[in-house]
Amino acid sequence: MAEAPKITVSTEYPDEIAVAAQPDDPRVWVPQAPNVWFRPLMLNTVTGQWCNLLKVTAAGIVSRHRHPGAVFGFVIKGRWHYYEHEWMAEAGHFVYEPPGEIHTLAVPEDCDEMITFFNIIGAMVYVDEEGNQVGYEDTFTKIDLCRAHYADVGLGADYVDQFIR
Repeated sequence: MAEAPKITVSTEYPDEIAVAAQPDDPRVWVPQAPNVWFRPLMLNTVTGQWCNLLKVTAAGIVSRHRHPGAVFGFVIKGRWHYYEHEWMAEAGHFVYEPPGEIHTLAVPEDCDEMITFFNIIGAMVYVDEEGNQVGYEDTFTKIDLCRAHYADVGLGADYVDQFIR
């Protein structure tokens, strides 16, 4: 019987991340749009994956978009839905978004704050009503937003480095 090949395991890998998802310092929330913030938890520059909390403090449409990769979410507070579907994601709900689907995230009128954890694989492509791309964000644009915001609020541009892998 032939001997099985040996597989070398790398000993060089990024450190683990263990951060408070919702710390006391409000400066960690990065403004993304009016009444919309994100809290980075992990920004992977190798795979393009990013994990963050999304916080919305007003009812209405947050964005119309699609993703080339899968998205996983867990609603921590409040509720939201997609205009293209009949379900409502509420606190405690898990959400899976298949790659490629266009959807319009909206927070209902009776919700004054929504917080959801998202694990996004790849980019987020913003589209207009006809499905044409009008913008995008990815791990690298998120890092740039964080650096500028953290510098502005006194945490230092390098504050984001703890989330980068």
